[in-house]
Amino acid sequence: MLDPAQCRQARLARDARFDGRFVVGVTTTGIYCRPICPATPPREANVRYFTSALAAAEAGFRPCLRCRPDSAPDSPAWRGTRTTLERALRLIDDGALRDGPLGALCERLGVGERHLRRLFHEQLGVSPKAYAQHRQCLFAKQLLHQTTLPITDIGYASGFRSLRRFNDAFLNRIGLAPRELRRRAGTPSQAGEPLTLWLAYRPPYAWQALHDFHAGRAIPGLEWVGEDHYGRHIRWDAADGRAATGQFTAEHVPERHAFRVRLELDDLQALSPVVRRIRRVLDLDADTATIEAHLADTCPDLALVEGLRLPGIWSPFEAGVRAILGQQVSTDAARGLVIRLVEALGEPAGNGYHFPTPAAVAGSALDCLRMPGARKATLKRFASWYADGEADDEPTAWTTLKGIGPWTASYAALRGTSHPDIWLDGDAGVRRALPCLHGADPATAAPWRSYLTLQLWSQPLPTHDARNQANEH
Repeated sequence: MLDPAQCRQARLARDARFDGRFVVGVTTTGIYCRPICPATPPREANVRYFTSALAAAEAGFRPCLRCRPDSAPDSPAWRGTRTTLERALRLIDDGALRDGPLGALCERLGVGERHLRRLFHEQLGVSPKAYAQHRQCLFAKQLLHQTTLPITDIGYASGFRSLRRFNDAFLNRIGLAPRELRRRAGTPSQAGEPLTLWLAYRPPYAWQALHDFHAGRAIPGLEWVGEDHYGRHIRWDAADGRAATGQFTAEHVPERHAFRVRLELDDLQALSPVVRRIRRVLDLDADTATIEAHLADTCPDLALVEGLRLPGIWSPFEAGVRAILGQQVSTDAARGLVIRLVEALGEPAGNGYHFPTPAAVAGSALDCLRMPGARKATLKRFASWYADGEADDEPTAWTTLKGIGPWTASYAALRGTSHPDIWLDGDAGVRRALPCLHGADPATAAPWRSYLTLQLWSQPLPTHDARNQANEH
């Protein structure tokens, strides 16, 4: 439940820490705004507070053209442990209803259509289709504001099958035709420039910690890390079998509480899920103020790093491969194995590589890797599982596969899906940092034990203990 007094204080102060946690509906204008909107604040008697843009839209409000609610960080899709609804939201955001019917989504979730519709109406007040269309329109609005893509391409990139359907849905949801919004937005960049988007987050954001984590594990030719940026080659496999490839570079711009993302992609239809994946990799939607307040209550003697974010890996498959190669070896040794695998089996991408596909790993003898035969067999078995389409999309369930234990599955879930509640109690780095908890029970840190794990990894340790330990993240 929203606290009206807290919401009022946040919007009057234009506090960026609350950006995306709620929106403000203005009854006199019929629009809804972010709490950081630069417009003159309306009188309290003329505002209504909503937990999400979707709730405001369903109440009849339209998004503000100044503060652009489509650009705000999302409210966390997770609220504790995974649920059917949260999995459904994630799959819809990745294009499940664009690429297939509702029945196919329900089959992946293991529930009936009637049950899923009831969940959506009870929790969100709309149908799955209406939720999907709302997300599509907000993404299209962001592209209209921030890019010079033709309107036809924007409709395609947002998941609409025809320009007519795009125009009708956009007018209904946003209150303006796409062309009218484009005229009002102006031309934000010159035609022919690479696609550039601004992806916002709630401060604080511990960029240096994330930078250092990636810098120590980056794979040459696949990833690049600089003083203010992280980038990599990417591949997106759609449910219908199509694949899109490209690359992105995300530059941290702290004064804007955002990343400037330059993106190249060979199929615009994958643009929306790719942008959401970039948000996950950078953990832009985490509400670190809430998370760290909880950790401070449950682990009061732990010195917290403010604004710490989960260091995401592009896909659960890549995270699983990296975790298997990291079993019982040091961080540097695991990185060396990943480098050899990428160089031997990765698809060429300009001057670098895409991460190897499941089929490429499954079909290789893996002679490029110097490691025990049992671990090679595990890697091939895992890749074949993925290549055959049998892999579970929740890595925590992978322990049914021979050779994958709790540490491997949990590490893949933490970094490959950014699951917020993973406790890596079998990790060497976590075990060495446990004294920093001063007896506090890690179980009380739920539902944010992934962030507790990361906080323990970040604790200063003696030099002789701090590097190159087996199973150390």
